[in-house]
Amino acid sequence: MKLNVHEIEEVAKDLVYDEPTESLNPLLLHGSVCDFEFHQPAAVRLAYYRAGMELFFQGHIAGAVVGHCARCLEEYPFTIAKDFSVVLVPRGEDLPGGAGLAADELDLSVYDGDLVDLTPVVREQIILALPTRPLCRDACRGLCATCGTNLNVERCRCPAAGVDPRLAVLRTAKVED
Repeated sequence: MKLNVHEIEEVAKDLVYDEPTESLNPLLLHGSVCDFEFHQPAAVRLAYYRAGMELFFQGHIAGAVVGHCARCLEEYPFTIAKDFSVVLVPRGEDLPGGAGLAADELDLSVYDGDLVDLTPVVREQIILALPTRPLCRDACRGLCATCGTNLNVERCRCPAAGVDPRLAVLRTAKVED
């Protein structure tokens, strides 16, 4: 979604649209591992306005995602929903507080020219809305390390692993309060 800078007014305007997400899938591929996949566009609601040359965007992103559990490797659907706000200043303008960005200014970015492309901003917010580790549920038991059985579905028939003889001395240790 692109907006003409000169058409952004001091009075807030609302914008609702669907952001395509298919191009995020290759970005989320880590070698042969794919933690997340998007099959549908994300719904975006924005309110935007300007103050001088600074452009202000406040919005909400929501969408459906397919995760691949890091423990049991099963696919599971979930939704993301995230509020965000971003301030864009023209490139070359002095940024508040000097050249570097402080931690509380991470929502500050720059734009070039007469058109503002919101796609990179929205895609960044979509990625930030994803969990750091994909889990189908918090109590996921994962796979048996020996036979690969999904422990959420059935019990493993592998014999109980014996204690590593190098760690046997820890059984004799007493824990004091």
